[in-house]
Amino acid sequence: MEQNKKEGRYSRIHDQLNELIQKSRSVNARMATVTAVLHHKMDTFFWTGFYLLENEEMTVQMYQGPVACQILEKNKGVCWAAFNKKKTVVVEDVHQFPGHIACDSRSSSEIVVPFKNLEGRIIGVLDVDSKEKAAFDETDARWLEKILGLIYKDL
Repeated sequence: MEQNKKEGRYSRIHDQLNELIQKSRSVNARMATVTAVLHHKMDTFFWTGFYLLENEEMTVQMYQGPVACQILEKNKGVCWAAFNKKKTVVVEDVHQFPGHIACDSRSSSEIVVPFKNLEGRIIGVLDVDSKEKAAFDETDARWLEKILGLIYKDL
């Protein structure tokens, strides 16, 4: 997608989500809404969802797309890399990423954004996969980080 088109689409999604999620004070409802809107509005999003830390395990939560890995092996894969580095990780070709966890072999690229609670502590990640290689870039990273900031807004 062209950068201008991508910027515009994310801007509209951000505005839509900002309005939609204010209707509920439930973090789970807000996460589910973010997942659904992103998955259905962004053409290259093949799998979109959250993994949260539960009992020291990265466990799948709400998501859109094919069946997911329920629990991710600790300190392995892109989700754990983003969690441990405390920053967004963009992978152009997941098949070249050391320790990649292949929940679905059709995924070719991935972006993982740390998800923080009200106190600013990372409690999990937003994980997005694409069937296309190099589907994600800094524009995706910047906007997805901004969108995740909406989930705990005004709670």
